[in-house]
Amino acid sequence: MKHLTKESSIEHLEKSKSSKNKEDWKSKSDEFWRENLTELQYQVTRKSDTEYPTTGFYDQFNEEGDYFCSCCGEILFKSESKFDAGCGWPSFDEVAAQGKINYFEDHSLARKRIEVKCANCDAHLGHVFDDGPTSTGKRYCINSVCLGFKKK
Repeated sequence: MKHLTKESSIEHLEKSKSSKNKEDWKSKSDEFWRENLTELQYQVTRKSDTEYPTTGFYDQFNEEGDYFCSCCGEILFKSESKFDAGCGWPSFDEVAAQGKINYFEDHSLARKRIEVKCANCDAHLGHVFDDGPTSTGKRYCINSVCLGFKKK
């Protein structure tokens, strides 16, 4: 299975920006996503799958900049909010700005969780938990394949 890299994420975003109707990401067809995402990106962002822990590019990535949605380019998180939760996925304690993420109850496992999706394109990102170690008390546990990064 092809894994997303920083370079392929940026390449996908640039390709997507040139598409027609780029402002209406929620109406993109399943065919569009299959053609423009890696198989792993597609499974995670469009089918709410999860990448294996510690396999993601951004898990132990610590550069300064902005993390964006790998599907639509929306800025979701800032490097200042990233921390190592030791869970195997990139973790953040807050969103870049209010309204960037939508929240949904997820009952797919034995316990209730809160799923987070990009508000701009409905890409599944991961989950948010109330066990974060910072003053926000939040831990946004995000799949690396859902993210791209722009260095400051």
